[in-house]
Amino acid sequence: MGCATMDYIFGMREIPRQPLKYRARDFKAVGGGNAATASVAIARLGGRAHLIARLGDDLIGDAIVGALNGYGVDSSLVHRFPGCASSLSSIMIDEKGERLIVNYFDPKISRTPDWLPPIPADVGAVLADAHWLEGDLELFRRAAAAGIPTILDADSPTCAPELIRAAGVAAFSAPGLAAATGERSIAAGLRAAARIGAGIMLATDGAEGVYWLQAGKLRHHPSFRVEAVDTLGAGDVFHGAFALALAEGQAMEAAVAFASAAAAIKVTRFGGSAGAPTRAEVEHLLRTAETRAPHLCPEGA
Repeated sequence: MGCATMDYIFGMREIPRQPLKYRARDFKAVGGGNAATASVAIARLGGRAHLIARLGDDLIGDAIVGALNGYGVDSSLVHRFPGCASSLSSIMIDEKGERLIVNYFDPKISRTPDWLPPIPADVGAVLADAHWLEGDLELFRRAAAAGIPTILDADSPTCAPELIRAAGVAAFSAPGLAAATGERSIAAGLRAAARIGAGIMLATDGAEGVYWLQAGKLRHHPSFRVEAVDTLGAGDVFHGAFALALAEGQAMEAAVAFASAAAAIKVTRFGGSAGAPTRAEVEHLLRTAETRAPHLCPEGA
């Protein structure tokens, strides 16, 4: 559950720094947003994704739903608000794969979660981004009552402490963790987050891999070495793949490796959610890549 947008992606030589006219070297219009991209990743990996999102009743919303349906995501739980505009983003990506994003979300769209549908019976995990506090808390409450694992995409400057407390796994990016905890190191940041919530605290750190704190032990999974072309959506692909792995009953270390491989493949492709890999591609990378196994970090790290 969470953010669904239409992304207008411009490939640029570099991110503009002056208020002038610029010509893009590449362009794609694709469905985006944290939860929507994660849903596309799940569908591409062979899972079944139900997306709950808040959209307007406009042409942009039609395009977002059409893109989701094209990937096989179940969009029947998307709520369309009359007289409101759907979310969209203008995104510039430079030659190093770094990005600048300008997003719009209509403030007239209601934050009240009274319309939320029941959790579908076939759901094995619940993933939510941090863009709708009221809805996230209600969804996590229902999931906990049903014994369903919950994953929070905590990579948002508006991520509230009560969401971290409600999540079974809280997943940050390294910058998001620093913003949430005020700690400069990942180890200290994860331990600070663990003082907020009782679940597993996880942080992705790009080429440095993934760290997570579980039962007081800090663990690390090294990254897969790839050439980054477009980092847009890599975190969302990670979250979707990770949620799918937990829904399938994979152990934590296997789920992190699976999600890391999916994100690594994504960054080699331009186009946001359009670069989400298939299951066969992820399994091939897991079989053939040269990478160190997950390991415990030294005490005091």
